[in-house]
Amino acid sequence: MNLPKTRALGLMAALATVTIWAAFMLVTRFAVQGSFTVEELLILRLVPGALVMAPVMWRLGVMPQGQSWPRAVMLMIGASAVFPFVVSSGLAYAPASDGGALAPGMLPFWTALAAYVLTGEVTGPRRRLGLAMILIGAMIVSLWQIFAGTVDGAWKGHLLFLSGSGAWAVYSVIFRQSGLSPLHGLVIGLFWGTLLMSPLLLATGNVSFATSSLTDIIVMIVLQSFIIGILAMFLFGYAVQILGAAETAAFGALTPILALLGGAAFLDETVTPLKVFGVTLVAAGVFLASGVLSKPQSAHTS
Repeated sequence: MNLPKTRALGLMAALATVTIWAAFMLVTRFAVQGSFTVEELLILRLVPGALVMAPVMWRLGVMPQGQSWPRAVMLMIGASAVFPFVVSSGLAYAPASDGGALAPGMLPFWTALAAYVLTGEVTGPRRRLGLAMILIGAMIVSLWQIFAGTVDGAWKGHLLFLSGSGAWAVYSVIFRQSGLSPLHGLVIGLFWGTLLMSPLLLATGNVSFATSSLTDIIVMIVLQSFIIGILAMFLFGYAVQILGAAETAAFGALTPILALLGGAAFLDETVTPLKVFGVTLVAAGVFLASGVLSKPQSAHTS
């Protein structure tokens, strides 16, 4: 399926992606605090999506051709299984407002680091300032929780958020270099994520849906699999193809803010002036790191 590749469509896809990411933080935090386990959520994210996309898998194939095995593994399970499992596990410990700052909010920082390690790409001084702001803002959000002790065990969630964000950044750089279309990258991840992760998830004994109603399960399938798992992944891959990994990641500036507002409005999360300052610093840093204030061609070299 060949879609038009204009910059305007790339920007729209990136904007839609980060909005869905914020919703992922809120929905998952609500679910793991309620009637679902992390393992159940990932099963609902992978299996229905794999079944729906099976005809596309058959047509496009599920092997990432021409890749070294470490890169192939990341394309196969990095975005479909590793990132959602690690970040969802973090949301069992820490608020969604923290997750927004430390997972998608830190993405430009990790992406710049991954691009430097994998491709030798060096960012300019303005972007480096933005990356430093992201790091400082993330430290404010995280260290405040640790020292204040406002959420017991939140530090575990913070470490998981940072780990998941790092994995996503590596995936985004490898995906852009792979030459795969967004749709092909999506089905490769769904196939291998479902095939390899489902048995492991079931073996944990935490997949029973004993405390979940049928209605709750259907709602989670729609949200986790079709909207978050398929639509957001497709839009992300499409945006990366057009804008590049770094500029697409820069749209994460909206995610910490949306997660902070949504966490306070819908999940009754504590919002202090210090946390607002940290999240705002992350968002401002993401904006600077995006390169939107630089020359237009920077979007194509990110």
